[in-house]
Amino acid sequence: MRSVLFDHIAIAVPRLTDAAAVLAGELGGRSTFGMTTDDYRFWHWRYEGGGDLEALEPAGADGFLHRFIARRGPGIHHVTFRVPSLAEACDRARTHGYSIVGYDDSDPEWSEAFLHPKQAQGIVVQFAETNTDRAVVPPSHEAPSRPKPADARGSASPIKVLGLRLSARSRERAHTQWGTVVQGERADGGAGTLVYRWPGSFLRIVVEIDPTRDEGPLYIEYSSWRAVPLSDDPHPVLGAVFKRQPADQE
Repeated sequence: MRSVLFDHIAIAVPRLTDAAAVLAGELGGRSTFGMTTDDYRFWHWRYEGGGDLEALEPAGADGFLHRFIARRGPGIHHVTFRVPSLAEACDRARTHGYSIVGYDDSDPEWSEAFLHPKQAQGIVVQFAETNTDRAVVPPSHEAPSRPKPADARGSASPIKVLGLRLSARSRERAHTQWGTVVQGERADGGAGTLVYRWPGSFLRIVVEIDPTRDEGPLYIEYSSWRAVPLSDDPHPVLGAVFKRQPADQE
């Protein structure tokens, strides 16, 4: 029986080529899959162990990514979970008080729906039901220019993308979303955090509980075997914050 999988973390950026220079050229991600639509262009890079980052560039004159970047600048936009049944995942979310937006099952190879960030603790959550292998790059889609990674060790990328850390106002809210609706397996982390994992997925969700702080993504967690050009400040191109984790927290 198939289970829910944490597929990737998506970052909205003004220009995909600028993101490629960082995600591939500086951080050594391996180009895996992408596509251009009327509203946006996206591409994926995979890192050592299987962590996956997606960059999204707006297309056309207006759209949701134009509005996101105009309001917030570049940054973390959504997380995607592959689900065995899109209908069941949406029913489960509705049962727990979530509204479903953007439901689209017109493509037999990729059906999707979303939880809105106003309800989903400050981040877009995408459910996707798919039977395709998106690790294969279709020949009709050209990857953004990929500079050579500096100081790469063999074929391994210099970083491991471990997952996403977020803030929630209560343990109950966090567990309803990431445990019950998205079906992650919970463990208690350090300093009162909650850690959610999905068997078969490399990525994890770590939730800090703080009733006084706005809910939403805090930073992308990574580990590395060498120095990389990432500080604890928002990245000037990607907008997202990356924070290095000790090896014993992988």
